[in-house]
Amino acid sequence: MVLALASAAAAAQAPLTPQARAAVSADVRHFMLAVASDVTQHGPTAWRAQFSPTPQFFMAVNGALAFADSAAASRGIAALPAIITSIELKWGDDLRIDPLTAHFAVVASSYYEVQTHPDGTRSIERGYFTGVAEQGVAGWTLRDAHWSSLAAPGH
Repeated sequence: MVLALASAAAAAQAPLTPQARAAVSADVRHFMLAVASDVTQHGPTAWRAQFSPTPQFFMAVNGALAFADSAAASRGIAALPAIITSIELKWGDDLRIDPLTAHFAVVASSYYEVQTHPDGTRSIERGYFTGVAEQGVAGWTLRDAHWSSLAAPGH
């Protein structure tokens, strides 16, 4: 029994083979493209399905904690339609995927986002996104996220 547990633990920490790295990279790339598509098609509340529902989730924006956990993310996302009616999100061509295990990968990309507000005005953001993608029972989600927006010149 102890030997079986030790073998399982060693296998869980074994480095990914090149084939496994490629498979995780492809899966996570597909997930990230689906994130942008879902948020663009379904609006700001689509973010809820993209973020991990676990208490470990957190999100920072421009160096400040925006959501300390999944419950805070749910409350914040539920309030978004009052300030953002639609989002057009595009990842840059520089989307990077760094598989850590078969179930975790670091993601990073520049982004371009157009937000439409209830009064019809639009705001544009550009910046850089980093996060940790986690594969759970329901598929890939973002376990952690950080958005850094480029400041307008002179700010």
